[in-house]
Amino acid sequence: MEVSEVHDEAEREPGWSSLSSLFGLSDLLLDVYRTVVGRPGWGVSGIALHLGVAESQVRACLDELAELSMLYPATYSANPVALNPEIGLAALLNRRETEIQSQQAQLAAARTKAAELAAVYSAQQGSRGNLGLEQLDEITAVRARLTEMADQAREELLCFMPGGAQSQEALDASRPLDEKSLSRGVRIRTLYLDSVRNDRATTEYARWLAGLGGEIRTIPSLPVRMLVVDRSVALVPTDPENSRAGAVVVKAPGVLAALVHLFEATWQQASPLDGAQPCGPGGLTAQELVLLKLLELGHTDEVAARKLGVSLRTVRRMMADILGRLGARSRFEAGLLVTRAGWM
Repeated sequence: MEVSEVHDEAEREPGWSSLSSLFGLSDLLLDVYRTVVGRPGWGVSGIALHLGVAESQVRACLDELAELSMLYPATYSANPVALNPEIGLAALLNRRETEIQSQQAQLAAARTKAAELAAVYSAQQGSRGNLGLEQLDEITAVRARLTEMADQAREELLCFMPGGAQSQEALDASRPLDEKSLSRGVRIRTLYLDSVRNDRATTEYARWLAGLGGEIRTIPSLPVRMLVVDRSVALVPTDPENSRAGAVVVKAPGVLAALVHLFEATWQQASPLDGAQPCGPGGLTAQELVLLKLLELGHTDEVAARKLGVSLRTVRRMMADILGRLGARSRFEAGLLVTRAGWM
């Protein structure tokens, strides 16, 4: 039998191929051992030539095999002599068994800890959710719950997005969540403020979302930031004027019904993102009429700007333009003209 045939037969022996992964032994180490077993008279140079490796590599393998008690030490013989592998591998087996038992114990401990944490979470949910409400005080908890709710959506996401132009950080965080939801067939309807039409980043994001099947509309003002998932759970801010004050998770059916009704009514009044904004009576846009209404209610320019999602300078420019078109000499007179005409 030729040298190559001896090596090929050893390769075909069942069990050899799994030893490297089972015992953590290198393939070269096993090749050297197989060669020593198949050709007991070969020296280092013959083994190296047969395997196509350097003699130094073969010597290193022989030393390691001797340490594993799979060979007689090289000093005892001119050529390496193989020992029954059960002698050395038995010790390796015992060590691997100990490692596996340790890993199993760690896994069992991890499962116990996970069960304990799940119990704490459930208890906390129960204590806060008796009335269908759950308070989230930290902004990190709010973000985590937003991600969780988006992942759990199966049919529909309804979103109010006040605040005007969205930050790049917020858009980047929303992109993978929206993309994943749409890929599952979830219907997404989002309402932005009209003012986002003037922000390139937000409109590009909205058009990207629409390209994937999302539905986008805009409206002059929105009452509150809101997310409703499958009409079964909603997330709204604790304080509409301060998003960092936390949020409330709502599951009460009555409250959810009211929130969904609010969304649908607002959606019907809104305009498609790429559609023309219709002018109302007197040539005033819906955004301008809402500005007049906010000022009539006693809101300052600063508050009106925040609710419209525009700058303070834009609010004052809009008012100057309205006064000019109405021929009014003051805001008070403009309000009277619009009210008498029944435009608001």
